[in-house]
Amino acid sequence: MPQIALSVSSLLLGVALLMLGSGLLSTLVGVELARAGADSTAIGFAMAAYYAGLTVASLKAHVVIAGVGHIRAFAAFASVFSAAALAHAILPNLAFWAVLRLIEGFCMAGLFMCIESWLNDRATPQTRGQLLSLYMITVYGAMGLGQQLLVIDDPAGTLRFIATSILLSLALVPVSLTRATPPVLPHVESFGIRRLWRISPLGIFGTFASGIVTGAIYGLAPVFGERSGFGTAGTALFMTVIILGGVVLQWPLGRLSDVFDRRTVVIGLCAALTATSVAMIAVAGIDAQWPLLAVTLLFGGLSFTLYPICVAHTNDHLDRSELVQASGGLILAYSAGATIGPLAASATMSALGPWGLFAFTAAGAFACFAFGLWRTRVRPPVPVAEQGPFLALPRTTPVITPLDPRSAEEPEDEQLSLDLQAAGHPAEGGGGRV
Repeated sequence: MPQIALSVSSLLLGVALLMLGSGLLSTLVGVELARAGADSTAIGFAMAAYYAGLTVASLKAHVVIAGVGHIRAFAAFASVFSAAALAHAILPNLAFWAVLRLIEGFCMAGLFMCIESWLNDRATPQTRGQLLSLYMITVYGAMGLGQQLLVIDDPAGTLRFIATSILLSLALVPVSLTRATPPVLPHVESFGIRRLWRISPLGIFGTFASGIVTGAIYGLAPVFGERSGFGTAGTALFMTVIILGGVVLQWPLGRLSDVFDRRTVVIGLCAALTATSVAMIAVAGIDAQWPLLAVTLLFGGLSFTLYPICVAHTNDHLDRSELVQASGGLILAYSAGATIGPLAASATMSALGPWGLFAFTAAGAFACFAFGLWRTRVRPPVPVAEQGPFLALPRTTPVITPLDPRSAEEPEDEQLSLDLQAAGHPAEGGGGRV
């Protein structure tokens, strides 16, 4: 593992700096808009713009990378992201900030594509799993740590935006100085949404529901913290605990899904998430901080684990040669949910107050719970012995999916092709190419 980490150290350092800055910015925007007295629905619109940018970039960013190469594309995306982060401090206007978040989402997806292409290029069949683990730890660890930068003393209201811009700019340095040969963008033949729905309705519904819940959390949990009187340090801690909970619980819950019918685990997870969302509301009246943080840790873990288990459930219905191909449609379903989540959750918060966020996540989780129960009545389960192993994949771009160690078992001469542009236009008989 140390040798593998050393071989991709410049990439991982770049990722860490990016996620420190991006993690801080996401929370900072929500907190600042809440402090400015913006309506929850308007804030939800601004936060949803980021996920809209991610979705558009999943379809279009490969054109930029293919046209100018990975290093130039990485430099362009990081520079624009850094400038957009700094622009928040120039004009504190909600509509302007929504446009900036759209741009930042596009750039973030482009950066993920560049980095994940490099990781795929460095991977061998023996190191794929370890590289993926290192990448996951770096992404979520740095994102969680970035929340703590929110406590920087900033009387003028600009220093934290400047700090974000500095971190994003510094991410250019280790990547630009790398002597590694730029990779070829990995090619992934992808199924369309309709074909994936026929293969695994619960898989698609679950990934969509996961997007709705986590999009609402990332976008509006900082608003909840600010309007609930947590203060800057309390909101930073609250967000860190949510993210770290997602990291801690993915592995044990994923392994549980390897030994039981995955639909049963999805149903149980959604039931637990519904109950935990209600518990988040119940602990509102408790003065002590630790009960809230304990429930928050569990809430984050359950929320973030729904996506990879639903992906694993979908993969149980696919041949090994189709695992990579399914990734584009699953990420597209997640991205659509993540765009809708902040919009719908913000409306709930406008009607019910800050704790309406968790009434919304409870409703989303319960909908997935009910759908899962219905699916158990209309389709027999995949035998446990035939289920594939659980693998925690980040919800970034389809380019990360070739790092799935199972894909290394395919014949070396099998060609994969990429056409991200067609992701949203599945054909009736087989689906578009992503």
